[in-house]
Amino acid sequence: QLMEAGGGLVQPGGSLTLSCAVSGFTFDYYAIGWFRQVPGKEREGVACINNSGYITNYADAVKGRFTISRDKAKSTVYLQMNSLTPEDTAVYYCAGDTKLYRSCNLWTSSYASWGQGTQVTVSS
Repeated sequence: QLMEAGGGLVQPGGSLTLSCAVSGFTFDYYAIGWFRQVPGKEREGVACINNSGYITNYADAVKGRFTISRDKAKSTVYLQMNSLTPEDTAVYYCAGDTKLYRSCNLWTSSYASWGQGTQVTVSS
């Protein structure tokens, strides 16, 4: 089970940190990904981090602005989002990889155990 938190309304140029609390499977074994979706569009990968935390990948649209990290002690993955723009407005989801120890990717088909999502709205 994964549970997102931290969404909200923020002005353009602002920052938010999302969290993804993981339970029900061994946190240290699986990559975790962050995805986002707007109405009428497919869910897209934003960032991912492998099980050890040493490998990360980012979508081109967020490189240099978003940072993903994981805290083993808290079984939680974070997404620090800076320099937000209205184009970042979406429901953000986290999900766990379906395979043990895989280096992370941003393909939705690689993930299961989706959270319920948290709304991020960037607007003045």
